[in-house]
Amino acid sequence: MTITLEQAQTIAAAALGHGTEKGFNPLTVAVLDPGGAVVVLARQDGSGYLRPDLAIGKANGVLALGMTNRAIAARAADSPEFFTSVANLAGGKIFSVPGGVFVKDAAGTLLGAVGVTGDASLNDEAAALAGIEAAGLVAVTGAE
Repeated sequence: MTITLEQAQTIAAAALGHGTEKGFNPLTVAVLDPGGAVVVLARQDGSGYLRPDLAIGKANGVLALGMTNRAIAARAADSPEFFTSVANLAGGKIFSVPGGVFVKDAAGTLLGAVGVTGDASLNDEAAALAGIEAAGLVAVTGAE
């Protein structure tokens, strides 16, 4: 099972709307399916040109390693050599900061991941959570 286009579009629109409502810097949102393919990529006006790669990297990291960004950060702190090697292997598309979030359905089935970037990492994550909630899905950040 995978995230649908409609769900992904809802997530992106609601995440961007949350950022606007809260006065965040311009955001970029990437919604990926479980295999890491981009389903939706949305970039607000004024969001830097590197932001799409960062948003994809945040979502890709959780999918590629099968662990939350917080778990990735803990692993990076415990073993910086491991994290550096994995990041190099992944072409730099793994991040250890909040903003990459697993998306599951109510039964716990993995549907994909969302990556948000543009503001402080916790604000990015809050926007992702707002988007996932708007789609009626379940977010997993590691902070639960």
